[in-house]
Amino acid sequence: MDASGRLMRRVRIISAVISFVAVVGTGLYFMLRTAPTCTDGKKNQGETGIDCGGRCGACPEVFNPEPFVVREAVAVPGNSVSEYDVVGKVYNPNDTIGASEIIYDISLRDAGGKEVGRVSGTDSILPQETKTLLVVGVATTGVPTSVDITFRDAAWQRFSGYQERPKLSLYRTRFDKLSSGPFYGEVFGTLRNDSSFDFRAVTVKVILRNASGTPIALNQTEVNTLLAGDIRDFTLRWPKAIPGEVVSVETVADTDFYHEQNFIERYRSGNEQFQSLQ
Repeated sequence: MDASGRLMRRVRIISAVISFVAVVGTGLYFMLRTAPTCTDGKKNQGETGIDCGGRCGACPEVFNPEPFVVREAVAVPGNSVSEYDVVGKVYNPNDTIGASEIIYDISLRDAGGKEVGRVSGTDSILPQETKTLLVVGVATTGVPTSVDITFRDAAWQRFSGYQERPKLSLYRTRFDKLSSGPFYGEVFGTLRNDSSFDFRAVTVKVILRNASGTPIALNQTEVNTLLAGDIRDFTLRWPKAIPGEVVSVETVADTDFYHEQNFIERYRSGNEQFQSLQ
């Protein structure tokens, strides 16, 4: 056999070996490979995202909301020399996006910028709502002159067909300075549920302001089992002197509009809710 014949024989043998290895490898791949699933951490089987879309169901919406705007943050003396009460006004500028839970941090700082008190909390906020955060009895190690409110996280949800929050009305509110007894002053008012929903708990928040509109005293109370159309009186009292003259009384009625456990199942059908979330 000449050299060219030997070369052709070698080529045929090498080609046969390569073909054999390819066939065996392909067979082993299909025998041993893991079938794609909706939890394999890969974008496959027609998915539009990793483990979502296509046969795996819709992908979660990626929110890019406008950030909250802090419109007011003030600390006022509390019931003891080492405690302060804090009020914050937080605005949600988003038209159709609210948060069923927001996690916030409140930092109280003295004139030198040193932190003298800190508290964290959770709340919820509706689209285009200005939420009043009111925290009573924050322990401090000095006299705060400024308050910072920051937000750690928010459980964003999009609303469909949202118009406005159910109406909880406050009226006939007044502040009276008491001349006798253990209390310095009190606020009396009336809460009315003008919505068609029954609530397990509604919080009434009261801010007393001086002539310049600055908060000088805070308080809050909870009204339980407020049915549609109910009218309830409330009274809040202050045990110590308020630092300044009370010129105006601001009242806010707040409740949890997100979670079903706050809605009393009385006349409503099982699928009725005030908000429709996407």
